[in-house]
Amino acid sequence: MIKILQPTLKYSCSHVITRGLQNIANPIFENKQSINADLKSLCKQKHFRDALRLYDVIEKNGDCMVDASTFTHLISACSFLRSREYGRKIHNHILKSNLLPDMILENHIVNMYGKCGSTNDAWKVFDNMPERNVVTWTSLIAGYSQNGRDIEALKFYVQMQQSGFTPDHFTFGSVIKACSSIADAGLGGQLHGQVIKSEFGSHLIAQNALIAMYTKFALINEACDVFLCIKEKDLISWSSMISGFSKLGYEFEALNCFKKMVSQGSYIPNEFIFGSVFSACGSLVQPEYGRQIHAISIKYGFEGDAFAGCSLTDMYAKCGFWYSAKTSFQLIENPDIVSWNAVISGFAYGGDANQAMSLFSRMRRFATSAPDDITVRSLLCGFTEPCTLSQGKQVHSYIIKIGLNLDIPVSNTLLTMYANCSGYIDAYKMFDEIRSNADLVSWNAIITTCMHQNLVTEVFSLFKMMLLLHGRPDYITLSNILGACGKVSSLGMGEQVYCCAMKNGLDNDIMVMNGLIDMYVKCGSIERARMLFDCTKNTDVISWSSLIMGYAQFGYGEEALSLFKTMKDHGIKPNQVTFVGVLTACSHVGLVEEGMELFESMEQESGVGPTREHFSCVVDLLARAGRIEEAEAFIGRMGIYEPDIVMWKTLLAACRNRGNLEVGKRAAENILRIDPFNSTAHVLLCGIYASAGEWSDVAALRSSMREKGVRKVPGRSWIEIEDRIHVFSAEDGLHFERGKIFEVVEELWLQILDYGFIPFLD
Repeated sequence: MIKILQPTLKYSCSHVITRGLQNIANPIFENKQSINADLKSLCKQKHFRDALRLYDVIEKNGDCMVDASTFTHLISACSFLRSREYGRKIHNHILKSNLLPDMILENHIVNMYGKCGSTNDAWKVFDNMPERNVVTWTSLIAGYSQNGRDIEALKFYVQMQQSGFTPDHFTFGSVIKACSSIADAGLGGQLHGQVIKSEFGSHLIAQNALIAMYTKFALINEACDVFLCIKEKDLISWSSMISGFSKLGYEFEALNCFKKMVSQGSYIPNEFIFGSVFSACGSLVQPEYGRQIHAISIKYGFEGDAFAGCSLTDMYAKCGFWYSAKTSFQLIENPDIVSWNAVISGFAYGGDANQAMSLFSRMRRFATSAPDDITVRSLLCGFTEPCTLSQGKQVHSYIIKIGLNLDIPVSNTLLTMYANCSGYIDAYKMFDEIRSNADLVSWNAIITTCMHQNLVTEVFSLFKMMLLLHGRPDYITLSNILGACGKVSSLGMGEQVYCCAMKNGLDNDIMVMNGLIDMYVKCGSIERARMLFDCTKNTDVISWSSLIMGYAQFGYGEEALSLFKTMKDHGIKPNQVTFVGVLTACSHVGLVEEGMELFESMEQESGVGPTREHFSCVVDLLARAGRIEEAEAFIGRMGIYEPDIVMWKTLLAACRNRGNLEVGKRAAENILRIDPFNSTAHVLLCGIYASAGEWSDVAALRSSMREKGVRKVPGRSWIEIEDRIHVFSAEDGLHFERGKIFEVVEELWLQILDYGFIPFLD
C-alpha cells in the first residue's frame, strides 16, 4: 500500500521496481509533482514497462495528475516497446484530459503510431494538429517509410516543402530510405543534390542513408564517393560500405575496407560487419582470410553470436572446411531458424548434400522452430546429381506433408531438382502440377530444362504456351529461346523473338543482344550479326567472342583476327571462347606461327589457361597446314589432358586429305580404342586405304564394320520454310513432297550437265 509520508510519494522509483506494482490497490496520491517525477525517472532509466505499470496504477485511482511533459515520456516508452495498445490507451487519456494542445507531445504521438505500424492513426493525429513543424513532417514521413508505404512518404516530403518547411538530416534519412525501397535511382540522385545544397550535406545520418541507397541500387562508385567525403565516419558508415562491397561482388574491396577500419582502431566491428566480411571470404573461397577474421571476431566476443556465426559457418562450408563449419555452428548460442537455414544452405551449396540432409534431420528433432520454405529450398539446391535423387524425393514427401507443395517458389526449386537429378519427364510432371499457378521462374525453369536436354521442339511449344498463359517473358526466357533458334538454324523464329524483345523493352539487355548475335551467327547470317554488334551499347566479352567465333567458323579468318585486335584495343579481356575463335581463325587463314604464339602466351598475357578445346584447335592448326607429324607429336606431349576422339578425328581427317597412311592408321587405332564402334574412324580410314590403293585393307575394314554392326550415320540437313522446319537425311524418301523434290533435283542435274560438267566416277 502506497502511504503518504512527508507530503511526498513514499515509494521511489527504485522501490517501485524492487517491490513491483502487482499488489498495490487503492493508492492515495497528493503530490502531482512527485508522480510526474517518478514516471519521468522510470522512463529516463529505460524502465519503460515499469513506467507503464505505474501509470496504470495512477490511472485506476481515477484522478489523473499527469502533465504534458510526462505524457511525452510515456508515449516515447510506447514507441520503444512498439506497444500500440498502450499508446492508443494513453492517447485516449490525453484526448479526455483538459490539456492544451502541445506540439511536442503530438509529434511524439505521430512518431509512436508510425513505429507501432499504425500509419492511419499517425495521419489522423497529424491532420488534426493546429500547428506543425519540421519534426511533425519528419515523424510522419518516417512512419510511412518504415511501414513500406514509400510512395506516400515521398508525397508527404513534397507537400512538406510546398508548405514552406526545410528538411533536416532526419528528414533526409527517412526520405532517402523510401527512395531506396522503390528503387528509383533518378530520384535518388535528385535527393542527393538536395542534401548537398542543404546545410546538412555533411551530416552523418544523411550521408549514411545515401551510402545505403547507392549500394541498394548497385551504384558502388557513387556510394564510395559519399563514403570518402565523410570526415568522421561512424560504425554505420563502415558497416554500410563493407556490406555494400560484399553484396555487390566486390569482395576484396570489402576486406580492404574492413582492414582499414580495424587498423584505425576507432570502432569495434559489430556482428553485421563480421557477417559481411565472412560472406566475402566465402564468395572468394579464401579460408585463410576467413580464419584471420574469425580470430578477430573471437577477440571481440562474437564467437557465439547468431548473425556472425551464420556467416562464419556458411564461409567454412563454401570453402570445403566441413569440420570447422560444424564447429562454428555448434558454438552459436540458441540457434534460431535463420541460423539453421544458413548452415544447411552452406553445406548444400558447398556440395555436401549428405551433411545438409543430416543437419535437416537434426533441425526437425531439436530446433525450436520447424523448417520453413527457405529451409527446404536451400536443402533442395544441394541435390544436383542423379545419385541424390532419392534424398530429393524424401524432401519432396516432407514438403507435401507440411503443405509447402502449394508454395510456388518451393515447387520451382523441386522442378529444378528433378531436372538436375532425373531428367525432363519428372521435371515436366512437376511443372504440370503447378501449371495453373506457374510464375515466370516456373516457365523459365522448364524451358531451361528442355534446352539442356536439346528438346528444341518442346522449347518452342512451351514458349508459345507461356505467351498465351503468362504473358511477359524476361531476358532469361528470350536467351533460352534464341539458343534454341541457333541450334536448329531457325532464322525466322529468331527474328520473331527479336520483335518480342523490342515489344517487351528487352532489346537493350546485353544478355538478349548476345543471344541474338549468337543466333545470327549460327543461322549463317554473319552480316546481320555484325550489324547488331555494331548497334549494341556496352558490348561485353561474350558479344565480342560470339562474333569472333562466327567469323572463324565461316572462314572469315582475317576479319576474326582484326576483330580480336580491336577487342584488345578496347580493353576487353578475352576469355576461353575468344581464344577458341582466334585459334580457329588462324587455322583457316594458315597463320600457324601466329596461332602457336597466341596459344603459348594466352595464359601469361590474359590469364586464360588452355583447355581441351584449345589443344584441339592447335591440332587442327598444325594438321591443316600439312604438319601432320608435328600435330601427332603435339598430341603426345599435352600432359594435362588425355587426347580425346575430337583430336584424333581432326588428325585422321588431315591424314586422309594429305594421304598420310602411317599417321592415319595410328590416329584411327586411337579412336577405335576409345570407341570401337565409331563409324567416322572406319569411314575415314577406308578413304585413306583407298587413296593409297590398299584395296585388300579396304575390304577387310568394311568386312569388320559389317561384323561389328557399324554403320555410317547418314548426314542430315534442314531448311525452314514458313515457320516449318523440313529435315532431310541421306537416301531419305519419306518427305511428303518427295515427288516434287526429285523432279527439281533431276532438272538441276540436267542443267549442270548442259553446262559441260563431267562427273568423276571413283
